[in-house]
Amino acid sequence: MSKRSMQVQETMYCGIDVSARSLTVAMQRVHQPVEQRSFPNTSVGHKALIVWLRKAKSPVRVSLEATGIYSLDLAFALDAAEGIEVAVLNPKVANRFAQTIRRSKTDAADAEVLAEYTRRMPFTGWVAPSSASLRLRSIVRHVESLSVQSAQNQNRLHAARGSSSIPGCIVRDLKRSVASLELRIHKLRREAMALVRLDDLLRKRFELLVSIPGIAQVSAMQLLAELATLPPDLTVREWVAHSGLDPAHEISGSSVRKASRISRAGNRHLRRALYMPALVASRCDPHAKAFLRASWLETKPAYRRSLLLRGSCSMPYMGSFEAA
Repeated sequence: MSKRSMQVQETMYCGIDVSARSLTVAMQRVHQPVEQRSFPNTSVGHKALIVWLRKAKSPVRVSLEATGIYSLDLAFALDAAEGIEVAVLNPKVANRFAQTIRRSKTDAADAEVLAEYTRRMPFTGWVAPSSASLRLRSIVRHVESLSVQSAQNQNRLHAARGSSSIPGCIVRDLKRSVASLELRIHKLRREAMALVRLDDLLRKRFELLVSIPGIAQVSAMQLLAELATLPPDLTVREWVAHSGLDPAHEISGSSVRKASRISRAGNRHLRRALYMPALVASRCDPHAKAFLRASWLETKPAYRRSLLLRGSCSMPYMGSFEAA
């Protein structure tokens, strides 16, 4: 049976609460009691879950929360199974829905809430990203964490050199640590570049990104890693919201009128990748300078200017993805 031809009235609704070791599953049919099962969060457990879901010989819609590496393999297994549709939910969305229908919080209760969400709310199927884009994102995020460690150790090294009370062995150890981290970062960036060159779509998008003024290889790789895993049919507004750069307003009646701010509800890695390009654009790109003048942003603090520019600068980057 084609996944696109599933009839909602014949569908079973399933919610899965994912943890590191186990999957708590709640299965719901309309006007029937909820069935509960538990499976190990392993490849064997995923196969057993799929067999159990197929026993009823009806199409199944499954919702689970995005919990990083703990839910990713499960999502791939369910997406590949015939007769099963899967939705991967933002945990905030699931939590806010749960607050309206239950007070207790247990794994079983969470699974029931996800099953109820699947039945009541509009279902948006998960679009599985390519394996190459997932590998690239893993490498780039690991490089980001190593870069943070390197910066911390460089700061410690600078402070140690300026103090006569710090033993020389600590200074030498910090030097070795910084050198080792920089070497690891360099090797991983080469691995990421090799991965991009092997994939035609990634390579084309990377070339488009580096063609934009203010985007060099490091920033392009960070942007590509975060954007390549997104569904291709997202609108510009959805891309900006995903980055957490969409405006959040708080106005109520005549007494509450707070300053607007960015929501910061999206991808922090993407916001960080956009920081330096936005800063460069604010100083060197005539279009960005004109935007600043037209919107009176020049009088605002530098950090706020960079935040607002990141939202506007993200649009051409996303346009380059559509061109690819």
